[in-house]
Amino acid sequence: MPKKILVIEDNELMCSILKELLENAGFTVIDAPDGKVGMRLYRENDVDLVITDIIMPEKEGIETIRELKQENPDVKIIAVSGGGRINSMDYLQIAERLGVQRTFTKPYDEDEILKAVNELI
Repeated sequence: MPKKILVIEDNELMCSILKELLENAGFTVIDAPDGKVGMRLYRENDVDLVITDIIMPEKEGIETIRELKQENPDVKIIAVSGGGRINSMDYLQIAERLGVQRTFTKPYDEDEILKAVNELI
């Protein structure tokens, strides 16, 4: 049974590139355009890993990570950020404090993201 990854990313192009990368590596991928939809899909599916963007409409990544960790402290999360009003590293440091296992700044190296996914699940 392939491992299932939830990708929460509001940028359609980034989402499709990441989804294709993960599917080509043998994973099942479900995707959400924001944290609100992402949380619903997380609750409806048995997910092995969550990859979430930080800056999104509706519900942004930090809030989503906090909610995921409240529901399941053992959930494995990779956070990605291209920045926003403040430096992307600041957002990623906050994500790390909330308990995400890996962080990446956009644009990220596809091999590095695959390596992190394989290490976590």
